[in-house]
Amino acid sequence: MAFDRYPLRQVAEHPLNPMPRRSWPATLPPVAQLLDQGLELGPATVFVGENGSGKSTLVEGIALAFGLSPEGGSAGARHSTRSTESPLWEHLQLVRNAGSAKRGYFLRAETMHGFFSYLEENPSTVRPDLPFHEMSHGESFLALAGDRFRRPGLWVLDEPESALSFSGCLALLGLLKDLIDDGGSQVILSTHSPLLAALPGAAIYELGEWGIRTMQWDQLDLVANWQSFLGAPERYLRRL
Repeated sequence: MAFDRYPLRQVAEHPLNPMPRRSWPATLPPVAQLLDQGLELGPATVFVGENGSGKSTLVEGIALAFGLSPEGGSAGARHSTRSTESPLWEHLQLVRNAGSAKRGYFLRAETMHGFFSYLEENPSTVRPDLPFHEMSHGESFLALAGDRFRRPGLWVLDEPESALSFSGCLALLGLLKDLIDDGGSQVILSTHSPLLAALPGAAIYELGEWGIRTMQWDQLDLVANWQSFLGAPERYLRRL
């Protein structure tokens, strides 16, 4: 009998530490649904939705429950500026696949500058780090992903498109696809990018006032809205 080798197969509310439903972020419908019903996870999961829908809250909660640093990095990173993470992770239970990797990394485009400074101040004792501050935002993001996303593990990314051009998003997609295809790795991603939402083989969850719903890429509001804008941008621009 074959067993899944990627790290996590389910995220659910911790039975010994339930979250009060009237406290944020349990007041967000997607978070409430995850707490009430749990969520099955495959090798690749993509969360999409409008600002404030709970995408970043969910990926952050999963990353922290796995033991990763809230401002980016691995379980060993201790970079912290101002604590803004939600308490959701304290109420989550992660169900792991037997024998899967415990390695992981959390990438947040919004905290990368401070994280690169942290890496400079706390250099690796194994090998020299790349000169991230000497690169552009997008170049450094891709370089960090390529340098750290090695071997099986859990790779969590929060809206990485904010650092990347179109070609940069394609390069990241290729890196993530190779990790998944090699087996043993798992990708959990939140995004506003229709390009990144097209990650091959990913389960796509659309978040909103309805909670969490499974969608096909070509059914997403995100995709339809971009297609409509690119087809006739003047229809949108004249309303500004």
